[in-house]
Amino acid sequence: MDIRKVKKLIEMMEESDISEIEIKEGEDSVRISRGGVVVPLSDLKVPEHKPIADRLESATDKPLIGDPLNGHVVGAPMVGTFYRAASPSSPSFVEIGDAVREGDTLCIIESMKMMNYIKAEQTGKIEAILVANEEPVEFDQPLFTIS
Repeated sequence: MDIRKVKKLIEMMEESDISEIEIKEGEDSVRISRGGVVVPLSDLKVPEHKPIADRLESATDKPLIGDPLNGHVVGAPMVGTFYRAASPSSPSFVEIGDAVREGDTLCIIESMKMMNYIKAEQTGKIEAILVANEEPVEFDQPLFTIS
């Protein structure tokens, strides 16, 4: 491959948001990368999926208080990060034993940089909080029980 073509490719990369490019021309190939670290997929460690009961038992911040099977279960409507309060310095939206009305905010789930306020689906009392603050949640994962 002609060195002038390689230089031109480098110039084009510098003028754009492209971070890596690979060109093959016949038997010749060139790969140009702008900084960063390339990690082979085989080196990535994927967290092991455990059932919610196992995750709750092993959590240092034991979120499970009360009887998780007593009452209406409020599930996560999306995948994201669970927050019990609007900010780290704010009080939690709800605590165990709090009375809530339908439509009251229970928590926030951050998903794709959007803050989604999760509301109570019925009037009652918070029996259990099933997720620790700042924990990732899965779709339909139990978050609270309301009696």
